[in-house]
Amino acid sequence: MIPLCIPNIEGNEWKYIKECLDTNWVSSAGSYVDLFEERFNEYLKIETSVVTMNGTAAITLALQTLGIGPRDEVIVPSMTFIASVNPIKYVGAEPVFVDITKDTWVMDVEKVEELITKNTKAIIPVHTYGNVVDMEPLLEIAKKYNLFVIEDATEALGSEYRTKNGVWHKAGTLGDFGTFSFNGNKLITTGAGGMLVTNNGKAGEKAKYLSNQAKTILSNGSMIHEEIGYNYRMPNLLAAMGVAQLEKIKEYIKAKTRNVSLYKEYLQGIEGIQLPTEKGNVKHVHWLYSVLINKDYGINRDGLLERLNKSGIESRPFFQPIHAMTPYMECKKGRMEVTCEISHKGVNLPSSVSLKNEEIEYICGYIKKYKKELVNNKKAGEKK
Repeated sequence: MIPLCIPNIEGNEWKYIKECLDTNWVSSAGSYVDLFEERFNEYLKIETSVVTMNGTAAITLALQTLGIGPRDEVIVPSMTFIASVNPIKYVGAEPVFVDITKDTWVMDVEKVEELITKNTKAIIPVHTYGNVVDMEPLLEIAKKYNLFVIEDATEALGSEYRTKNGVWHKAGTLGDFGTFSFNGNKLITTGAGGMLVTNNGKAGEKAKYLSNQAKTILSNGSMIHEEIGYNYRMPNLLAAMGVAQLEKIKEYIKAKTRNVSLYKEYLQGIEGIQLPTEKGNVKHVHWLYSVLINKDYGINRDGLLERLNKSGIESRPFFQPIHAMTPYMECKKGRMEVTCEISHKGVNLPSSVSLKNEEIEYICGYIKKYKKELVNNKKAGEKK
């Protein structure tokens, strides 16, 4: 089986984790927690990073820090992983679903303003599969209506966005907060874990305070808690792995870029296979390399998925629309035609940084070969 997306552990992970074990610093007070945050700041060129136990906690912490709660509304896309939406409910607010674009498969910024009401407090743009939402016009809308922007950059670590002044910004650094996940299938992993980032120093301090049980240590060593806090901190063991993984991130991005180049070369021109769009103002890291299966291919998306997986090529369908799921069916939403269309056509192909050239050639060769079989079968049926 060629796996969909697995971690690459070949750096200093064992060395750093062993140091944690040897020194007994395994919980959230160890030196690697601070070091991981510092190195993440340096990589993103951001002011404050706060480690969390997962990406879901990072989004929840952002909402809590900004004071979003009951009766508030948060605009979010429907074609995303559920972790982008559940935290809105955790804090008592309500999601309002917005459609995606046909070409980039991320939030359609042009459809955001029509969904804003007096209860709207924030927007969560999700940089799905590594592509980046058109942030500059979104930030203009947010400024116009005095709204917070929380970037879900979980799938876009390493992706970049160029503003009109020509400056490139890492995904997750343009909003009030950016959030990341380090699950096992992400560009870098800590096994589990996440990060909340911001250029607002005061908000960053507040988030770090809340994430660690809102505790204040007095001069005699005792602790007091003047607010309700949360146990969101990442253990030192996982942070040590994060430091090691971050040391290899440039190599991992190069590997993703190579994968994309090969997929483009081998899949180009296959009728019914629609390749992802890359805008000139986005450096798309392609966390997962994804394509659409159109009717011209000769079989629907699920039919191809079944054949791929049976042939040892682990592939996955796009995220199902959340607005159609039981807990969220009554939530407000805009017109969702594009979301419904794209989510039922999309396929994620193997995208590990350790993916070999010959494996990509095999994957694309199978897709091309199966297309030929479908064409030949159709011709044979017509002759009959």
